[in-house]
Amino acid sequence: MREKEKIDLCCVNRVRLFHGLISRERADELLAGTEGAYLIRESQRQPGTYTLALRFGGQTLNYRLFYDGKHFVGEKRFESVHDLVTDGLITLYIETKAAEYIAKMTTNPIYQHLGYTSLLRDKITHRLNRTRSERKKVTFQQDEKISPSPLSRRTTIKDGPEKHCNYEKIHNFKVHTFRGPHWCEYCANFMWGLIAQGVRCSDCGLNVHKQCSKLVPSDCQPDLRRIKKVFSCDLTTLVKAHNTPRPMVLDMCIKEIEHRGLKSEGLYRVSGFTEHIEDVRLAFDRDGEKADISANMYPDINIIAGALKLYLRDLPISVITYDVYSKFIQAAKITDPDSRLEAVHDGLLQLPPAHYETLRYLMTHLKRVTMYEKDNYMNSENLGIVFGPTLMRPPDQNTLATLNDMRYQKLIVQLLIEHEDILF
Repeated sequence: MREKEKIDLCCVNRVRLFHGLISRERADELLAGTEGAYLIRESQRQPGTYTLALRFGGQTLNYRLFYDGKHFVGEKRFESVHDLVTDGLITLYIETKAAEYIAKMTTNPIYQHLGYTSLLRDKITHRLNRTRSERKKVTFQQDEKISPSPLSRRTTIKDGPEKHCNYEKIHNFKVHTFRGPHWCEYCANFMWGLIAQGVRCSDCGLNVHKQCSKLVPSDCQPDLRRIKKVFSCDLTTLVKAHNTPRPMVLDMCIKEIEHRGLKSEGLYRVSGFTEHIEDVRLAFDRDGEKADISANMYPDINIIAGALKLYLRDLPISVITYDVYSKFIQAAKITDPDSRLEAVHDGLLQLPPAHYETLRYLMTHLKRVTMYEKDNYMNSENLGIVFGPTLMRPPDQNTLATLNDMRYQKLIVQLLIEHEDILF
């Protein structure tokens, strides 16, 4: 190989790396004999596109090269072609020399014995020691099927399967670049590569290989230090981080409303000042359970009611989740009252535990609101109109579908309020 060609192959981030419109064969000739050498060429098969030719294992490998502000041939994006090639060579070497080991490294994980799991176990033990009363354990198993007899359906729903609360949560893994050597907390093996060597759970901080992330149990225990805000935070994430059965916003706002606002005319229908509602949001995000929402701070109870509605509306996954949305809409379309209640009850049992408990607590509160209808003029139908779109959002966010479903959303909330004593 001529000296100029050697310089072309070794220089990084210079135009001499680009060899123009040359064939695969010519690229192979230029790279032959120099393991790890590379060049960039314009594709003859698809002019205007570019190929990274890389010498590894005695052969020339060709990859379609892309650029969108960073260079990439796969998922990882790099500031320079040199970094891309370096990371690629590391990956190729490990996958070639240790393919068998990589295939086996998840078969005997240390996850249950070391690292995050033992730390999680210690955290839970510590919390339980500080908790006076035990939380109920969640089970989705039904002791008996709901009786098909219309005459006994209502009694069976009430006395049938009970929803308890064991708040499982999947990890929120995101690709992460680690500085310095890191080892996977699932399999205990080295995490290789220059960038994006693995994934990290943004809620609890667990670090694992991407392939190991598929095997990690749904046992994420969010760290309060990683939860940046209360509003717009995933419901299960928030309650697990604070070790509460329901979000604090729900408990605190409902307590305040029941203390001084049940007779307020148009409760939940009348809007409070937007600026003051935003102040309540900021107070919760900043101070959490220490937020001051007392009458001294916010004399107008509609501000507290508005903040509660805003919290529920801003949830990334609505209280009645996207997965079961269609089941509730279909249930609302059933004409037979007993069959409709049975279908609604079946839908409730499919909600995640934190969502179920939040909905149960809210419906119990709204039922109490209707008991003061003579003063606040808010019956179950009015509350259904207010809370239907807040608690239920269609998965596709289609405007036409949302408008068509509004009457069914209202009906579902109305039924939940009127029959909260037998549905929950």
